[in-house]
Amino acid sequence: MDRPLQGEQSSRRCCSYSTLKSWLPILSWLPKYRVRYLQMDLLAGLTVGLTTVPQALAYAEVAGLPVQYGLYSAFMGGFIYTLLGTSKDVTLGPTAIMSLLCFSVVGGQPHRAVLLSLLCGVIQAAMALLRLGFLLDFISYPVIKGFTCAAAVTIGFGQVKNILGIRDVPHQFFLEVYDTFHKIPEARVGDVVLGLVCLALLITLMFIKSHPGSDHGSSLYSRFTRKLVWAVATMRNALVVVAATLVAFSWDAFGHHVFTITGHTTQGLPPFSPPPTSDTTSNGTVVSFREIIEDFGGGLAVIPLMGLLESIAIAKAFASQNNYRIDANQELLAIGMTNIMGSFVSAYPITGSFGRTAVNSQTGVCTPAGGIVTSVIVLLSLAFLMPAFYYIPKASLAAVIICAVAPMVDYRVVIKMWKMHRLDLLPFGVTFLLSFWEVQYGIIGGVAVSGALLLYAMARPKMKVSDHGALVIELSSGLSFPAVEHLSHFIHTQALQTCPPRSVVLDCHHVSIIDFTVISELTDLLRQFKLRKVKLVFSGLQPAVLKVLLAADLQGFRYTDSVEEALQMDSASD
Repeated sequence: MDRPLQGEQSSRRCCSYSTLKSWLPILSWLPKYRVRYLQMDLLAGLTVGLTTVPQALAYAEVAGLPVQYGLYSAFMGGFIYTLLGTSKDVTLGPTAIMSLLCFSVVGGQPHRAVLLSLLCGVIQAAMALLRLGFLLDFISYPVIKGFTCAAAVTIGFGQVKNILGIRDVPHQFFLEVYDTFHKIPEARVGDVVLGLVCLALLITLMFIKSHPGSDHGSSLYSRFTRKLVWAVATMRNALVVVAATLVAFSWDAFGHHVFTITGHTTQGLPPFSPPPTSDTTSNGTVVSFREIIEDFGGGLAVIPLMGLLESIAIAKAFASQNNYRIDANQELLAIGMTNIMGSFVSAYPITGSFGRTAVNSQTGVCTPAGGIVTSVIVLLSLAFLMPAFYYIPKASLAAVIICAVAPMVDYRVVIKMWKMHRLDLLPFGVTFLLSFWEVQYGIIGGVAVSGALLLYAMARPKMKVSDHGALVIELSSGLSFPAVEHLSHFIHTQALQTCPPRSVVLDCHHVSIIDFTVISELTDLLRQFKLRKVKLVFSGLQPAVLKVLLAADLQGFRYTDSVEEALQMDSASD
């Protein structure tokens, strides 16, 4: 009779309102929504929206896609995250890093980019449902920093050709560097001048925002001036792109084609349809779904993981800053569902944006509903402003991208690693250098090196040795099967192969786990000690480890609570 009752209680818990709230966080904050929240969410959403539009257009260039695909990727996140997200600050959309990763996998093919979004979303949502977020813990901080620094250099230098107005530059980094310098004589004066002016304006506005000046003035005029300067500096990307577009349109209207412009873009909202599961090459050959997956290769693992890592890191940072908590697995679900639904509106893979999230937070957003306002602005741009995007100079978009990624080149982290733990420079360096060859190889290589260092630390635990008549060997970390051969060799050389042989006290108070391989080697060690008529005594065993050793029924097994008792036992036997 108990089992049906237990099953009924379990089903009730699964269908309870609290469970529903855990899957739909909007049910937690929407009943508490206030009118004053609406004012702040509208302001934040508008500000972020004016930042999102020019960035989305620019990041589509990084992904090698027509600029409208940046906007296609920028609006679904606001709607989905409002329902499923647990951070009030995070904004989802195209980013420089995800755009670069997308280009490295699909090579600027729109149909494949959209299919990649679907597959990434399915993987991310599955990870959330299976609670596999812990896998992100295996990507170490040096690997992340090595990747972001290399990505920033790759993305930034990749825009130099647009500043110079040169064409037909290959995308492979080293060839790109060579061709860019080789074709400098072909640079267009108009693009160079406009690009440098845009860069100067953006840098100036960035400096103004980061150094707002004194807040001592309390008059209405002073407060209004500070807010106006802050608004202009925050919306600098939109303002600079609009100004550059007006300049390009003016010159073009008088018949002077001195700038390289974006050109024709598809107007209107994207059709809502499932992404294509096959592709057709230029010569008419049909590429099957299986062949596309094979072409994606390791990128199909790297892109979902990096998308999750970037978004969760941003969410945690702003949650800590603003005194609230997030649910990491729910964040995985939100970004996964955004990528899945985004693929139905021709979006490529997206993640959380640090820059736009910072703007959202600084503007005072109160709930995730601010993302809806941002999404509406993007949709309005798609519906009504696409003809105006024809005249956007590529040099202005390049300036926006360069200024966005420049802060990611964090040289100070190298100095910190050198001072604190120099071995971390190895995975950092491997990731950084390999990323210039292929981005996914850099991440995979860095993770492999970090894993090798971790395994080496497990296989070679540090041991502190002291002589108290008997040798006392203190293990400074856990004892698992990779380390047992090293420990056995050390004991043989230090105690059993000396003349005369010496007793050993093994201080195990740091050892929390033990496995069958260790027990097998300990059996042989105890036999060797018995043959040489000396003792191996264990001290400080934790209850769980002691239980396993007693269950193994080792012959000659001796243990004490402390090293002192073990030394007294050895002295008494002598």
